[in-house]
Formats: sequence, structure tokens, C-alpha cells
Amino acid sequence: MVSNHLDELANLKKALSVHSLIGFVLSLLLVFRTNSAYDKWWEGRKHWGALINNTRNLAINLKVLVPQQKESLSFYQRMIPNYAFALKEHLKDNRILEELDLKEGEKVWAEKCDHLPNKIAESLYKETVKLNREGHINNEDMIRLDNELRALTDITGACERIKNTPIPYSYSLFLKKFIFIYIITLPLGLIPDFSYWTVPLVCFFFYVLLSLELIAEEIEEPFGYDDNDLPTGDMSKKIKVNVAEIMED
Repeated sequence: MVSNHLDELANLKKALSVHSLIGFVLSLLLVFRTNSAYDKWWEGRKHWGALINNTRNLAINLKVLVPQQKESLSFYQRMIPNYAFALKEHLKDNRILEELDLKEGEKVWAEKCDHLPNKIAESLYKETVKLNREGHINNEDMIRLDNELRALTDITGACERIKNTPIPYSYSLFLKKFIFIYIITLPLGLIPDFSYWTVPLVCFFFYVLLSLELIAEEIEEPFGYDDNDLPTGDMSKKIKVNVAEIMED
């Protein structure tokens, strides 16, 4: 009898050891999942920070290079912030033309085009090339401005890559199943030591594991409307204020 009881305890300890090992593996998977999601969020933030700096540099260069071209500067003052607002909504698969400062002729192509940030970038480049051909911007300065304008499209492409490359669904589904199985079997490992306290402990572990998974799901798409997504609207407004201040006489 005693021997049988000792054998049962030994088997239980082996089961607990296996369960602990499974918990360790699960924690590694959750860490990888959360870090991958946060990397996407942080990369998106870096690209929008680069957009803020790039628009400032572009506005400063244009203000210094063509200070007498008031009509062109007015165009840039409208279109540079328009690019940020258009990109903000483009990454949300949306379009709000009311946010943009457009003239009547510009509203026509803005409504028809499929990729509004690209169209605005094209209009910025056309205006810059026109100033170069008219002799207001020399070829050396044109190269510098060309790099600034190209950076706008590079930032858009990087943000689109982040948006269109989610964590594989099979990985996310497997992790959810793994958490569910682990929580279902967790009481088997806790009851011998914690008795009735097993219930609140299992609820707590379930809350922690599920919260980590939900946090990762929320931040892996940084350009949406959730509370923890990037404040691209505020950053677009900051760009508009900064460009207007730079362009002022």
C-alpha cells in the first residue's frame, strides 16, 4: 500500500515536471509573439518620426532656395502636410478629403486616384522640376531636394510593408490553442499543493497569458484606430503647424 502511494507521488512529480517544462515553452512563445508585435509598432513610430523630420527639412530647404516664389511656397505649404494626412488615412484604408487643403482642380484628381500619397508626391515633384527648369533651383540643389522627396515615398512603402505583413494566422491560432490546453491542464499540477486556492490561481494565470496575447494583437497593427495605435493624426497636425511656421515670412 505504502509502496503504491509512493509510486503515485513519484508519477505526480513527473507530471508536474512536464507541465512546468510546457509552461516554460509557452512563456518563450509569448515573449517572441509580444516582441514581434512591439517591433512592428516601434518601426512604424520610427518611420513617422522620420516623416516629421523629412517634411521639416524639405520645407526649410525650399524656403531658403526659392524665397521669392510665393506661389510655389504656398503650394508646398499646402501639399507637404497634405501628404502626411493622406498617408495617415491611406494606412487605414480610408480617405478624408476634408482634411486636405486642396484647390478645385486638385480635388478632381484626389477623388479619382487610387493611391493618394503617391499622387501628392507626384505633384510635389512636378512643382520642384518646374522650378528647376525655370532656373530658380540649380541642379546641385535639385539633387538634394530629389532625395528629400524620394524619402517620402520610401517612408510610405515601409509603412505599407508593416501594415501588410501581419503575424501569420496559423502561429497566432496555435498559440491560442496552446494557452487554452495549458490552462485546462494547469489545475492538475496545482491541486496537490494549493487545494481550493487552485481556482483563483488558474484564473490569474489565464488572465496574464491571455492579456499578453491580446496586447500583441492590438499593437501589431500600429496604424489603426485603437487606443494603443500610433497617434498619426496628432503627428500629421504637428507637421502642418511646423511647415506653416517655416514657410511664414
